[in-house]
Amino acid sequence: MRRVLILGSTGSIGTQALDVIRANPERFELVGLAAGTQAELLEQQAEEFGVDDTALGAAEAEQLVRDVEADVVLNAITGSIGLGSTLAALRAGRTLALANKESLIVGGALVTALAAPGQIVPVDSEHSALAQALRSGTPQEVRRLVVTASGGPFRGRLRDEMASVTPAEALAHPTWDMGRMVTTNSATLVNKGLEVIEAHLLFDVDYERIDVVVHPQSIVHSMVEFVDGSTIAQASPPDMRLPISLGLDWPNRVGGVGRPLDWTKAASWTFEPLDNAAFPSVALAKQVGRAGRTFPAVYNAANEQAVDAFHEGRLSFLGIVETIQRVVDAHEPPDDLTVASLADAEAWARATADRLIAAAS
Repeated sequence: MRRVLILGSTGSIGTQALDVIRANPERFELVGLAAGTQAELLEQQAEEFGVDDTALGAAEAEQLVRDVEADVVLNAITGSIGLGSTLAALRAGRTLALANKESLIVGGALVTALAAPGQIVPVDSEHSALAQALRSGTPQEVRRLVVTASGGPFRGRLRDEMASVTPAEALAHPTWDMGRMVTTNSATLVNKGLEVIEAHLLFDVDYERIDVVVHPQSIVHSMVEFVDGSTIAQASPPDMRLPISLGLDWPNRVGGVGRPLDWTKAASWTFEPLDNAAFPSVALAKQVGRAGRTFPAVYNAANEQAVDAFHEGRLSFLGIVETIQRVVDAHEPPDDLTVASLADAEAWARATADRLIAAAS
């Protein structure tokens, strides 16, 4: 019986994790719940599962991690505000099922230095796929990681053709429903850039050996190419309950969480090279990832401000990545990476992005 604490229980990942736990009461015990602002839904969830320990907001969630005994902490908080809970879970020796990629990307060496081998289990479908595929060989046998991208709603468009897209169009993802921030990040491919940084930090593979390929069917969730020419892929219909279940009890599989592929029906899986001219966010993410220190935090913070401005009608779609680039170019990192210096860098990035957006509008 695995004791599970869910942070971000009212969001997409959190509610799907509850589906997994609800269907497997003999395997998982829910011991704590945390949400951002939806107090009423949090109360309903706690009542259904008989949970006494709950939290509302990031600060309370972090304290909940310290106070409640759990085997697994699923961090599904959205944004870098989840960093405190990630660090608290690692310090407490919990297995960290990580859906909150921003905390790893922003925290960087602060997070990886705390984590014991195998303590962080990825929940993102791409990184779960990589973790599964990497079990097919040793680290020395890995040639490269291939992270798949759906391409979002604007796959195949030239950059100029996206100048006037609307927020509604950006949220019309063909495969996934991930909330406003993550769905917009998928449209700009900022999400894929963040995932490349995450893959580097999780699996210690150089950026030169991490590629992105567009796979619009979202069946192959990512691949590992080995030195003998073999490529191992993890494939399944798009359903986040599969990687969530692996995150809760890695490396064991939970029966029935997802439907398998139907091999009695004809299907086509296609792969396309990423158009870096139309979607420069991935190359920019590799740039900030190599620079390290506070640059990934600045990339992420500037993006969050730009996405909000886009949805509020203060910035164009193309202006999102353009703003990130300008903020990154202006950044001067501190000498030391600490929680305080990260917070300062994020605050600077948000203020700088807001100033640039206001000047352009």
